[in-house]
Amino acid sequence: MQRMGMVLGLKPEKVEEYVRLHAAVWPDVLTMISACNIKNYSIYLKRPENLLFSSFEYHGTDYAADMAKMAADPRTQEWWAVCMPCQEPLATRKAGEWWASMDEVFHHD
Repeated sequence: MQRMGMVLGLKPEKVEEYVRLHAAVWPDVLTMISACNIKNYSIYLKRPENLLFSSFEYHGTDYAADMAKMAADPRTQEWWAVCMPCQEPLATRKAGEWWASMDEVFHHD
């Protein structure tokens, strides 16, 4: 299992819409998240900076393949088309990233 943490900005005028969308995530999207070996997935919002922090556990063996599978799913693509206009990626993210990955510097069970 691999723990993952990522960060992303949220447009101030889209905060309430994003919160509303995530209060009722589409069931097909949740099914795909699970099918791609992601568990214990949470997204947190830090106001007033409007930063999103996601945390999840990856339980698969090929993260790139599972993320490609998710990206190829038509229903997930529809969900992203609704959510992405709310988001503001960080300028410092790595090439190819939307959510900027973070390094884990501490963990305690």
